[in-house]
Amino acid sequence: MSDSEDLADLRTGADYQFGAGAGRALFPPDEPVTIRRSSGGRPRQVIAGDVDDTPGSAEGDRVVTYGTDGRFTLGEVGARRLQRHFPAPASRVVVGEESEPFVREGRNAFAKFVAAVDEGIRPGDEVLVVDGDDALFAVGRAELSGAEALAFDSGVAVKVRHGVAGDGA
Repeated sequence: MSDSEDLADLRTGADYQFGAGAGRALFPPDEPVTIRRSSGGRPRQVIAGDVDDTPGSAEGDRVVTYGTDGRFTLGEVGARRLQRHFPAPASRVVVGEESEPFVREGRNAFAKFVAAVDEGIRPGDEVLVVDGDDALFAVGRAELSGAEALAFDSGVAVKVRHGVAGDGA
């Protein structure tokens, strides 16, 4: 399959996972991307821009990784693209400022620090961890539903995959 056919399929998958328009937000048609493939030829990672295929190059520009389960995990670039496309509170878990340094380091976000949340979040969803001003702290997987994240006083609300240093938005 060609890169353009794969991108069309990836856009469709992103729309399904994150909502209408997510595919074009993550993979704009007028912007070059590099698709890294598994040994079997399946898309594995999408990197922003044209990059060489040297292992480890452009890791900071990873838009998404496409899992064997057909779901995306977001890189910082992908998270920022979705954040710009979807207004708050979509796909977001808002935590208090006392959590900021820990979450930015890549530590998990705990339910007792959740201040607001997209109530449509389900366990297993890919989410953005932000503060009340929508500054991005991290990207990760929801461990609780939106309602549970607000209601619980203990436990992990988001298993953080990648902390985001500084504000840089």
